[in-house]
Amino acid sequence: MSWRHPKGFTLIELLIVVAIIGIIAAIAIPSLLRARVSANEAEVIGDTRTVISSEAAYHSASGGWYGTLSCLLVPSAAGCINNYPVTAPNFIDSQIASAPSTKGGYQRDFSFPPPGPPLLSCYLYASVPAALSQTGVRSFGGDCSGRVCYDLTGAPFPPVGFLQGDCQPIQ
Repeated sequence: MSWRHPKGFTLIELLIVVAIIGIIAAIAIPSLLRARVSANEAEVIGDTRTVISSEAAYHSASGGWYGTLSCLLVPSAAGCINNYPVTAPNFIDSQIASAPSTKGGYQRDFSFPPPGPPLLSCYLYASVPAALSQTGVRSFGGDCSGRVCYDLTGAPFPPVGFLQGDCQPIQ
């Protein structure tokens, strides 16, 4: 009489493998979520710096005024820079110019004080997390001072005062 060795795994062996995979997933998922939040925040900071740089270039080209996002996208449009060549480069890309919008887990907005377009004396490009603690934990803003600031609570920046006083600048 000979015993055949069964082929395959026992139920206990399969349960042990599933338990090990569950433990590894429980350790890895929070790290991945933190990495995603960090990536979203880095994207917002980069876009805010892009808007600030674009506004500085527009300010120089327009004779001392800042532009709306649509004017930064198409500077030769009516009400933007007079005599700006149609074939000349734009200041920003269409994804950044689409504010108010949600991009990279953040709701982005562009505002300005009166009197408003076409003569902007300042601006505020602000971003708040679309889902606080999931897509981001801080809110960000950049204005005509050239600073990128953040708020640890994720609260929006006030549109009237812009980034005055208690601004915590990004280094």
